[in-house]
Amino acid sequence: MRDCGRMDAMRRVVILGSTGSIGEQALDVIRANPARFEIVGLAAGTQAARVAEQAAEFDVEHTALGAEEAAALVRDVEADVVLNGITGSIGLGPTLAALQAGRTLALANKESLIVGGALVTRIAKPGQIVPVDSEHSAIAQALRSGTAGEVRRLVLTASGGPFRGRSREELRVVTPAQALAHPTWDMGRVVTTNSATLVNKGLEVIEAHLLFDVPYADIEVVVHPQSVVHSMVEFTDGSTIAQASPPDMRLPISLGLDWPNRVAGVGAPLDWTRATSWEFEPLDAEAFPAVELAKQVGRAGRTYPAVFNAANEEAVDAFHDGRIGFLDIVDTVRETVEAHEAPDELTLELLAAAETWAREAAGRIIEARSDR
Repeated sequence: MRDCGRMDAMRRVVILGSTGSIGEQALDVIRANPARFEIVGLAAGTQAARVAEQAAEFDVEHTALGAEEAAALVRDVEADVVLNGITGSIGLGPTLAALQAGRTLALANKESLIVGGALVTRIAKPGQIVPVDSEHSAIAQALRSGTAGEVRRLVLTASGGPFRGRSREELRVVTPAQALAHPTWDMGRVVTTNSATLVNKGLEVIEAHLLFDVPYADIEVVVHPQSVVHSMVEFTDGSTIAQASPPDMRLPISLGLDWPNRVAGVGAPLDWTRATSWEFEPLDAEAFPAVELAKQVGRAGRTYPAVFNAANEEAVDAFHDGRIGFLDIVDTVRETVEAHEAPDELTLELLAAAETWAREAAGRIIEARSDR
């Protein structure tokens, strides 16, 4: 990744999804570093009152509500960095707008890259996308230890979620409330449920492939319940470089805002004076098949990742509405993906059509499952 600027240069920042978890934590980073960052634009979904409060605090003139307005804001406002913290594939338009406008894109909205695929990677300049997901930020940091030709594989860590160690049979009866009881991270309903099914980790595998151009066969997932080692890179000489820190998204957010420069004091370091143990376990692919399914979807490319993501969103909603069980989430996604016939090319119109089809197809599958 390229150097995005001198450490002493103030960065002009647009924050998309400013009222969400990523956005609010980004404001914390900027609030603590007023000489380093200047917010020039804020955008959110519907929380107009909160955006107004943020704009007043940081003296921001340009604000927007909704994805279309956010994309226009990105195009019209002079900025160095756009932090895309929008949730869901609706963030694709703003992602494309940021790249086309030549901004550095600090990407927390993984869905826009996963769904957009080649539409995004074709227009992104080398180093223009800086990952904000803790796992991909960790990999980006570790990759600075060697050249691309020296990388043997990427190892993404997963907390295992609230159901780590449970068998597939035991997962049949888990409840929505249990799925939302994540042991480490405080996230929204969809992302937290995705962490319970490990769909989130499957999406991150696709994201890692697209970000770092590493084959799927060389991307592994390992369960690490402490969530201290955020991911690792294994090199051809047998060495493994890991990035470790207490679980706090402010660290990868700060790197996204001023890559590759580090922001002093943004996170607390590990306390090496205390005895501690870190565990690493293989992923139980029978109980949690989402990662392998995501790899198949990623290899297929075209509109398949969009179908995977849209079907999952429908299934997560159905699970929380009590219409299907926990295991039905990934099973519904699999059935939807297998029924899809992807076009040979990829355009925004075809992506939109595929997402609409996927939601309707998943809805029919969910209805059939709920009637059993």
